[in-house]
Amino acid sequence: MMAFGHMHDILGGKETNAMLRIGIIGCGNIAGTLADTMLQMPDRVKIEAVASRSVEKAGDFAARFGVDKAYGSYEELYDDEDVDLVYVATPHAFHCTQMLDALERGKHILCEKAFCINAQEAEKVFALAAKKHLYVAEAIWTRYMPSRKIINDIISSGRIGRVTTISANLGYRISQKDRIADPALGGGALLDIGIYPLNFALMAAEGDTIKSMSGLAVKTERNIDIRSTIQMEFESGTMATIYSDAECVSDRRGIICGTDGSIEVSNVNDPDEIQIYSTDRPRVLLETIPIKHAINGYEYEIDAAAKGVAEGRTESEAMPWRETLRVLRIMDAMRSVWGIKLGSELE
Repeated sequence: MMAFGHMHDILGGKETNAMLRIGIIGCGNIAGTLADTMLQMPDRVKIEAVASRSVEKAGDFAARFGVDKAYGSYEELYDDEDVDLVYVATPHAFHCTQMLDALERGKHILCEKAFCINAQEAEKVFALAAKKHLYVAEAIWTRYMPSRKIINDIISSGRIGRVTTISANLGYRISQKDRIADPALGGGALLDIGIYPLNFALMAAEGDTIKSMSGLAVKTERNIDIRSTIQMEFESGTMATIYSDAECVSDRRGIICGTDGSIEVSNVNDPDEIQIYSTDRPRVLLETIPIKHAINGYEYEIDAAAKGVAEGRTESEAMPWRETLRVLRIMDAMRSVWGIKLGSELE
């Protein structure tokens, strides 16, 4: 099946200039940010259509970003033969059903985090994607950013020695938002913002296996986590502490300590600076590495999708299915301990 028209000429072995035509479902803030990013990548992607459960909302979004087609149902977008890939920008609780519907109609997918409510849902999506041989990836931008490789290269070079501890936090005042407050929508701090420091720790400990894990959560009257901490011990002896809070603004820092130095990352959700320190007392700042993007940082996940589809891949190299499942299984385990059910789990 050629859902993404002849981007790679297999016989000639040459890439062509075919566009990845994207359909956006959901018209919230993140969809607007991604649409703005896509408009700045006219040589690689085109926004073909947008859909919302409200045709008026879809129309407003389309007018704002110069999109020709606006649909009042997601099914109409899935049936559009000019759409190659569906970008899913709806609440977590709807991701599984929407992705399954899009895959059944032969669409590739880039889906916002959290990819699904739980690992069981994600397994269904990946099984269908494998059967249909369609590209599916979780759009957690920090996995695709150049900062990831910079941090991992520093660690693997031995510059800070053996990593002993990792800490990462993220906090925003967003507890009033429905997507956070409502368990039916997949609410809670962990799936929405805790997923970033969790991914930060897992990327910093890349290749290591979790040996043990524990955590605490403060819950609301609606039984969602408003803040939480997770502690992990890895087989190497590295320990990680992850903190998220939907009621306060935190410093959002990520710190990786080693026997010969440390790394501090200014913002685990969107790194703009990486600092390397010595082990002196007081410690000495050895190097500051600024992080700059050609657009805004979201271009990397879009580029990865275009490349993956063009090459006939089903998974992203930056965020393969096994890693999406690993993150979900960690969050599933924690929510099980905390007694929190979300989305389809409430049925």
